[in-house]
Amino acid sequence: MMEKNIINLNQKRCIGCFACEVHCKTNNNLPVGPRFCRIFPDDSDIVGGIPKTVFNFMPCFHCDSPWCVTACPTGAMQKREKDGIVFIDQSLCIGCKLCTLACPWGAPQWNGETRTVMKCDHCRERVDKGLKPACVTKCTAHALQWVSVETLGEVIT
Repeated sequence: MMEKNIINLNQKRCIGCFACEVHCKTNNNLPVGPRFCRIFPDDSDIVGGIPKTVFNFMPCFHCDSPWCVTACPTGAMQKREKDGIVFIDQSLCIGCKLCTLACPWGAPQWNGETRTVMKCDHCRERVDKGLKPACVTKCTAHALQWVSVETLGEVIT
């Protein structure tokens, strides 16, 4: 049975500092442009009659049936059986961008320097060593958590 982990955001703790984005870019040596995770402010919350900004975290969701994997004509976009991590084998990517069109959340992103597509892979080299993804480890407010799907309900409550 596959043990799948996800990155969960505790919105009550997030201060919108963007440390997750910075450390993700640093850990993955990303050029200007691609961002594997993104923080979006949302000003629609009202607390005690006063507008309050909350933040939404948008990483790759590593879907159970990823459209990006299905769309890839070369097999470069793959999903690991052991943990469900969706990743790109860069040696097979031809830069056709079909995966970027297939993903409704914009997780696969174009890298103009390599002329290939890149995406969040939950820092799989770190995960394989028993570590958490860089965005989770370096979250200033400890708002990001690396949790198993099975225990997600316990984390949220």
